Order: sequence, then structure tokens, then C-alpha cells
Amino acid sequence: MKIKKYLVSILSIMLLGSMVFAQEQPVEKPKYGWQKEMVGGLNLTQNKYDNWAQGGENSFAWQLNLNFKFNNDQEKTNWANSGKLTYGSTKTGEEDARKSIDEIKLESVFTYKINDLINPYIAATGETQFAAGYVYGDDSKTQISAFFDPGYFRESLGIGYKPNKTIKTRAGLSLKQTITSDYPVPYADDVDTPDEIETTRSEIGAESVTDLSWKVAENTLLASKLELFTAFAAFDETDVSWDNVLTTKINQYINMNFNFKLFYDKDISSKRQIKQAFALGLTYNFLK
Repeated sequence: MKIKKYLVSILSIMLLGSMVFAQEQPVEKPKYGWQKEMVGGLNLTQNKYDNWAQGGENSFAWQLNLNFKFNNDQEKTNWANSGKLTYGSTKTGEEDARKSIDEIKLESVFTYKINDLINPYIAATGETQFAAGYVYGDDSKTQISAFFDPGYFRESLGIGYKPNKTIKTRAGLSLKQTITSDYPVPYADDVDTPDEIETTRSEIGAESVTDLSWKVAENTLLASKLELFTAFAAFDETDVSWDNVLTTKINQYINMNFNFKLFYDKDISSKRQIKQAFALGLTYNFLK
């Protein structure tokens, strides 16, 4: 119940902001055709000690980010494709390198335009990771995930609302699949069937996706994506993915990036999961 109240507050703030932005932004003549953007970034951190009296451990960390958007806007249709690819690792002292961030996320949304604000859509999303994940003990490690294990997929259709370029939201019927091969627990296995181990979980429900792209300052952009999914079989439980990226452009090649992600899925954990990352490093526009 607390999570639902929290989500209602978030949605209210984002939609209220959309009305403010709608008043501030002038109406521009639409530009039809493909709009392509691909941005890559590399962040490095290194510490080296030799006979340092105050102590410390050698460390090296790196993070690679690739974000792209391919959008085909026409008079009656819009086909928006986007992707987020991130991977990084950290090595401290004599320990083996451990991954620090790992995400593959792809989304494709096709919209048919009826009017300027409200239009039907169909969409597909996929999410997984590049490398194996581990839980580390004092002298051991236990693998709990791998590439494409688990993988999350959603197909949906419904109605989208886009009052301006800053915010857009959509809601509709959705099918969700969680696929795994070697790690059915806790990702896909059904606790109500102890004699059978499931490697695929399929759910039918309702989804809501809200995207905010807000130019906070001349060189600072906030991108926020709130995804909600409620299965009809468990209507009192809502899966939540709230991903926020604040990017500040220092100059043509150097960016500062702060990422905060909140994730909640009761099938995986009864508690919310939080990921936070801060990076300062090189960035490059491959397409624009």
C-alpha cells in the first residue's frame, strides 16, 4: 500500500510538470522522417599506492555506456526505438575484478496518430544483462545470474498521451515473460507447485509507462522513466521500475552522469531494490 501511494505521488508530480512545460514551450512545426542519436561514454577511476604511510589499496574501475534513439516520425505514425547498454567493473587490491554495473534494455513503440494528444500504440521491451552475477562471501562466490538469464520481456497495446516534448505516458494491456534456464529461483519458479520447477513465468496484466526528458539547465538533462506492471492474477501487487539519469555536459567530450534506479518485484524480493551510480568521464556522439 505504501508503494502505491508513493507511485501516485510520483505520477502526480510528473503530470503536473507536463502542464507547466506545455505552457512554457512554443508550438514547433513537426519534422518528419528518421531522427537518429547514439551517444557513448567511458568513465575511468584509478588509485595507486606505494609506501603510502596513511594506507590505502590500489584500485581500478571502468564503466562503458551506450545509449541510442532511432525515431521515425510521420504525419500519421511514429515508430520510436531506444536502447541502453551499460557495463563496468571494479578491481580493488588483490581481489579479482567484479562487475559494478550491467544492463541491456531495448524498447520499440509504434504509435498511430489520431490527434495531437491521445493515440493508440503497440510496444515491446526487453531487458537482461551481459555477464554473470555473483554473491560474494569471505572466501567464496556464488553465481546467481548469467547473460540472458534471467531475461524480461513485455508486449503491450493501449493508449498514449503526449502533451509536449518533455513528458509522455502510455497505459494499456500487457503480457510479461520472465525467462531463465539455470536460475529458476527466484525469477520464474512458482512456489505453489513444489513438485515442478518452472523456467518461464508468463503474466497478463496492465502496464503504465511514463517518460520525462527535462532540460534542467542549459547543460543539464534529467531523463526519468517510470514503468508499472500489475498482473491480473495479483492485482494488489505492482512491479515497479523507476530509472533516473541526470547528465551534465561539462564540455564537448566530458560528461558527469548520475543514475538512480528503484526496482520492485515481489516475485523476486519482498523488499525494494536500489541501484545508484555516479560517473565522470569521456562521451562521444556517434549519431545526431
